[in-house]
Amino acid sequence: MFVNLKKILNMAEEGNYAIPAFNVYNMETCMGVIAAAEELKAPVILQVYPRLFKEEAGYYLSPVIIAAAKKASVPVCFHLDHGPSELEVTRALRYGATGIMLDGSALPFKENIAATRRVVETCDYLGVGVEGELGHVGTVNDDSMDEFTVPEDAKEFVEKTGVTALAVLVGTAHGRYKKPPKLDIERIKDIRKATNNTALVLHGGSGVPDAETKAAVAAGIRKVNIATDVCYAYLDCIAEDIVKPDRAIAVDNFMKRPIEAVKEFALTKIELVGANGKA
Repeated sequence: MFVNLKKILNMAEEGNYAIPAFNVYNMETCMGVIAAAEELKAPVILQVYPRLFKEEAGYYLSPVIIAAAKKASVPVCFHLDHGPSELEVTRALRYGATGIMLDGSALPFKENIAATRRVVETCDYLGVGVEGELGHVGTVNDDSMDEFTVPEDAKEFVEKTGVTALAVLVGTAHGRYKKPPKLDIERIKDIRKATNNTALVLHGGSGVPDAETKAAVAAGIRKVNIATDVCYAYLDCIAEDIVKPDRAIAVDNFMKRPIEAVKEFALTKIELVGANGKA
């Protein structure tokens, strides 16, 4: 069931849970996530990094995601993750994305608002919701973390841009954590209140302790991004099963276990954010 960002996030808001947003990179990671969503009857977001849209991979991956979404019995949104400019946004829309993220968090506040608003206006015309970001969510390799998102700034940002969802900096980072992060749960509640219950997004969801994730969802997070751990689930399995040079095996058979590994991982995250049984 192919749906847009607004519809799937409205489901999460009404049910007081979060949509798990899995970054997918090829047909096999897509198949694993969809299999988990079908088994647990859960709505999911399949999202793609902008570099795949800039490179040839996005051209081939997009039809796979759309076919999976249309075939699925559960709601599936196809989302651009961290679009840095209108160029990537345009290509994602052309390839069929039903959700868009414009990440202007590295820009000055007013420039971020202006850039995000332009994308919102374009996407509104197509019936596609937009996720913005306020408070730059960096990586675990950064020397320091930017200042956390300020509720008053979030209020102004949402009102002036009209975004469907807002990614906020509340203690997470992208990548594999050296030590578990501690989230500012009260800040999440304050941002929700200031933005009139706008759907908030938690980036860097890989490796966040389960208790912290559950608390964040209870406080108002409605989309949880998971990317790094999808890669590890897939690649760790391949590393275990790597084929010796003197042994021939059909690639489709070889990929069955990595698909299953992604599925088993996705099952845990779907249940963690409370999306199971919500389709």
